[in-house]
Amino acid sequence: MDAEDRLRPQFVAEVLDAVHEGDVDTARTLVAPLHPADVADLIELARADERDGLVAALAELVDADVIAEMNEHVRELLVEQMAPERVAEIAGELETDDAVAIIEDLEEDEQRAVLRAMEPDDRAAIEEALTYGEETAGRLMQRDLIAVPEHWTVGQVIDYLRSDEELSNDFWEVFVVSPNHHPVGTCKLSTILRSPRRVRVSDIMAHEQTLIPVDMDQEDVALRFQKYALVSAAVVDGSGRLVGMITVDDVVHIIQAEASEDVLLLSGAGEGDINEPVRDSYKARVRWLMANLLTALVASTIIRVFEASIERLAILAALMPIVAGVGGNAGTQTLAVTVRALATNQLTGSNRWRAVGREMRVALLNGITIAALVGVAVTLILHSPQLGAVIAAAMLFNIVIAGFAGVLVPVTLERLKADPAVASSIFVTMVTDSMGFLIFLGLATASGLTG
Repeated sequence: MDAEDRLRPQFVAEVLDAVHEGDVDTARTLVAPLHPADVADLIELARADERDGLVAALAELVDADVIAEMNEHVRELLVEQMAPERVAEIAGELETDDAVAIIEDLEEDEQRAVLRAMEPDDRAAIEEALTYGEETAGRLMQRDLIAVPEHWTVGQVIDYLRSDEELSNDFWEVFVVSPNHHPVGTCKLSTILRSPRRVRVSDIMAHEQTLIPVDMDQEDVALRFQKYALVSAAVVDGSGRLVGMITVDDVVHIIQAEASEDVLLLSGAGEGDINEPVRDSYKARVRWLMANLLTALVASTIIRVFEASIERLAILAALMPIVAGVGGNAGTQTLAVTVRALATNQLTGSNRWRAVGREMRVALLNGITIAALVGVAVTLILHSPQLGAVIAAAMLFNIVIAGFAGVLVPVTLERLKADPAVASSIFVTMVTDSMGFLIFLGLATASGLTG
C-alpha cells in the first residue's frame, strides 16, 4: 500500500504477472494479507480481460466480504458468471442489505434461481427487502438485530445474548420493544455491561430514539444520522413495528454515493463510474451535450443579432467571452452552494428567500469588485474610458444575474419535485452566456461605440 492506502502499481503488476504465468501459489501468498476491500480494489484495477483469470486464481480468497466491497459494475459482471447456488451461498453469508445489493442487479429469472437456492429464512428476508423502493430505508436496513422485552432484567439480556448462537454478532445497542413489537427504547451495550444483573431494562433504557420509516429515502436517512450523531437506528413499518435497523457504516456509503451523485448530475455526466460500460456512459452524457448544444444556439443567435456592431468594433469579439466566462463561473459558484444547501436541508421553505437575498448580496459585491477591475484594465490598456465603462456595467449586471440564476434554477427544480442537481449548470450557463452577450453588445451598440 502507498501513503494513501492505495495498492501500489508494482504490487498489482506482480500479482497479475504471477497469475498470467500460472504461479497461483505466489499470487495467493501476495494477496492473502489484504483486507477484503483491498482484494476488491485489486480485482477492479485489473483489465476486464484479466479479471476472470485473477478471480479463478484467488477463488478461495474471493469470499462474500470481497464481493460486497466490489464496485457494482465489476460485481455485476462477476456474479453473472457464477452459478445460482454459488450466488445464493454468498448472499447467505452477508447482511441482508449487502445480499440485496448483489441480487437486485440480476435479471428477473436469475433472481428467482438464486432465491430458490437460498435458505428459507434468508430468502424471505431478501424477498421482503426487494418489495421496497430502491434507495429507501427498506432496501438499506439489516434484519439481524437484538430486540428484548422491557420487563426483562439486565441479567436476562446478557444470558440471552450468550445463549442464542443465531443472534447477530455486530451491534452497538439493544432495542427494547413492547408486546406488539413496537420500539419503546434502546440500551447501549456499555450501559448493559455496567449495570447490575437485577436491574430492569426499562429502568436504564433511553426512551427517546430516532425511528426511521421503512420507506424513507436513503439521503434523508443519512441526514438524520448526521444531525443526531447516530450509530444505529431502528426501522419501523407503517404500523410502527420494528422491522430492521440501519448502522452508521451503511450510512457512510450513502453519504459518499449521494455527494458523488450530486456532483455528477450537475455536469450531466451520468454515474461517472470508470467501470461503467462505455455504451451506458455514452447514453447518459450525450443527451446533456445535445441539450447544451441547443442552449449554445441561443447565445450564438444573440451574437448574430449584433454582427454589424462586432464588424465595426472588432475588439468586442475579444472582450465578450470575458463577460460570459466570469458570469458563468459566478453562476456555478452560487449553484454549487444552493444545491449543497438543498441536499443537506440547510435551505428550506422557511429560509428560502433569506438565502436568495444573501446570494444576491454576495453576487452584487462580487460584481462591483470584478467590474471595477475589468473596467479600469480595459480603460488603461485600450485607452477607451467609454468601452471600460460599458464592459464594467455588463460585468456587474451579468454577475448579479448569474447569482440569481444559480439560486433560482435549483430551487425551482426542487419546488417541482425534481432533483435540483440534474444538469442545472447547463441552464445556468445558458443564462449567463446569453445575458452576458446581450448586455455587453447591447450597451456597446446603444452607447455609440460601434457607430
